[in-house]
Amino acid sequence: MPIYEYICDDCGTKFEKLVRNGNTVACPDCGESHLSPTLSTFAAHSSSGKSRAAEFPSCAGGMCQTPEICGRN
Repeated sequence: MPIYEYICDDCGTKFEKLVRNGNTVACPDCGESHLSPTLSTFAAHSSSGKSRAAEFPSCAGGMCQTPEICGRN
């Protein structure tokens, strides 16, 4: 079951929701169902507990100088 991210068209609240098949989604703040899906961000974790961007500062902001090392292509 995927987690989707939404923004409420009525009150502007941004939220995530685990969506099961056939369920409708409503805003947790105002209860309305006029929602727009938003682009999701993702998190990557390394075994050291640091993010890849912390380990390789030159990769921050998509400006990777060493894709073969940090894993970005």
